[in-house]
Amino acid sequence: MSRRPLGCAFEIVETLVLTLVIFLVIQNFVAQPYRVQQQSMEHTLEPNQYVLVDKLTPRFDDYKRGDIVVFDPPSGWAQGEPGTPFIKRIIGLGGDTVEIKDSRVYVDGVALDEPYIFDGQPTQPGDQSRWVVPAGDLFVMGDHRENSADSRIFGPIPRSSVIGRAWLRYWPINTFGVLPTPTHPELAGASPAP
Repeated sequence: MSRRPLGCAFEIVETLVLTLVIFLVIQNFVAQPYRVQQQSMEHTLEPNQYVLVDKLTPRFDDYKRGDIVVFDPPSGWAQGEPGTPFIKRIIGLGGDTVEIKDSRVYVDGVALDEPYIFDGQPTQPGDQSRWVVPAGDLFVMGDHRENSADSRIFGPIPRSSVIGRAWLRYWPINTFGVLPTPTHPELAGASPAP
């Protein structure tokens, strides 16, 4: 009789350990939830919405211009709780020249069509208005340009600081949906990034 409760307890522990291992593998290598805490991506993403961050596909499908990414901010740029990642949109890839002039963003001399920016706000540069994005780096900006600490201030970010690509908004449930990535056909004739 004592074997049966012991066997049952072993099965419970085995199930809990297996569940924990599966959870850790998924969270560290496949996908993880992220709560939007900043206002820098309004109205695309609002504070306290939840997105699923894809960590797997960027390993074989590189980041693209227009992707929304979650990343560890450069040192000295943490806002709110320490260790809180940022969420921004990729504007420039390695090799791109990003320029802000006449309140618009240009990539390799071509003005971007940006219907996603907050209420059509003009884009203002920080202390600098032109950047050449180094190979292996990304130039990121928030969609709410007047309320975003981004590459205009701290410069391009290394790809190694990116946690993953935000691809699915799942909470609140009435906002559920895949986050679209603009294709920027206006850049079709521009020089491709290496």
